[in-house]
Amino acid sequence: MTHGPTVTHGPTVTHGPTVTHGPTVTHGRPVAGAERPAVARPVVTELRLSAYAGRRRATHPLGPVTLFAGPSGSGKSTVLGAYEALARLGAGDPLAEVFPDPSALVPEGALPDTQGRRGFRIGCTVDGPVGPVRLDLAVQAEPELRIAGERLTRHGRTLLTTALRDPGRATVQAAWLTAGATPVTRAPLPDDLLGTALLPLRVAGATAGQREVLAAAEQAVVGLRSLFPCTPDPARMRAPVLPGEGRLLRDCGNLAEVLHRTHTACPRRHQRLAAVAGAGCAGPVTAVAVQELPDGAVQALLARDTGPATPLGRLGDGELRYLALALTLLTGPGVLAMDRIAEVPDAMQCLTLLADDLDRGFDARQIAALLGLAATIAADGHIRLIGSVGAAAAAEARRTPGVAVVDLTP
Repeated sequence: MTHGPTVTHGPTVTHGPTVTHGPTVTHGRPVAGAERPAVARPVVTELRLSAYAGRRRATHPLGPVTLFAGPSGSGKSTVLGAYEALARLGAGDPLAEVFPDPSALVPEGALPDTQGRRGFRIGCTVDGPVGPVRLDLAVQAEPELRIAGERLTRHGRTLLTTALRDPGRATVQAAWLTAGATPVTRAPLPDDLLGTALLPLRVAGATAGQREVLAAAEQAVVGLRSLFPCTPDPARMRAPVLPGEGRLLRDCGNLAEVLHRTHTACPRRHQRLAAVAGAGCAGPVTAVAVQELPDGAVQALLARDTGPATPLGRLGDGELRYLALALTLLTGPGVLAMDRIAEVPDAMQCLTLLADDLDRGFDARQIAALLGLAATIAADGHIRLIGSVGAAAAAEARRTPGVAVVDLTP
């Protein structure tokens, strides 16, 4: 295999990972004659990094559960960081907030052009009801951060392009398909925001071409925004917390508060968490209980067949991280502190859980239990998991049906 990493349990791609047990794909397009099942909910199915940090011409297919593995320095966190960056741009975040240190993402040794400009390229494919939609973005990192170009395509048809025409203006020249009396509409767009995310505010949908542009842009934005980066920090999860909105934070520091909410509002999911907890925590766990303290704070406890319940603060780091990640898989976006897409029904969204260093602090039993849970949950099409793991977890993942492993090299 050349020009890319090796993948097991997924589709086969040129210039990218090799996958088994799936359709054959070339540059993201199905081989002629291959049947392509409809995708009901928008999901990111491919990530492309070109001259981005240490990645060059890298194409990574993303399945329901995809784990990136490789030695230190192979780029696992870089790949996941690129995914999160695209998601934040899709949610409307300005370029400077998404890339606070853009020069660090320009490959070492990359020479500036005659105007002293250097940058990087990232892109993705979002599959869904309208088929695969490709979004590609060129970012100028130096001498100043700005979007240099953007392209949105569907079935090889260009729906939106932007280009930096006048370096003296904080805009890019955009052109999107109209397919009416005027084939293309041209207008300036800000050079620090993703143009695709702005299209629903700029396109009326009066012609067939405009409606195609809207459908593709909305699918791309919904697929990108349906992301929850989760980095459980055991040091912040041990103390009792005061009840609040009951939405799990990125670091899971309010785990006890969220368990208090699910205990009353989502009893079935809470009971399932208790059943799953026994696979990742020491001793026979019979329930995940919640105790209200005199000062109004709440703490979570693990109940067992014998002996007093154990407060979460006494659990090991691996046990706490296991419970937090299991909770995110079992509850979905309604219990997560994420930018929910209120205008899109939950039934039409697919949450992607992004977990860098997924297996940190886990033993073999916890790894197997969490991967099995992730594969089972992802099979219904409502939740996906993209993460990075070490060698032991990667080996277990290769034995787990429904999990794909991408092996990166430095």
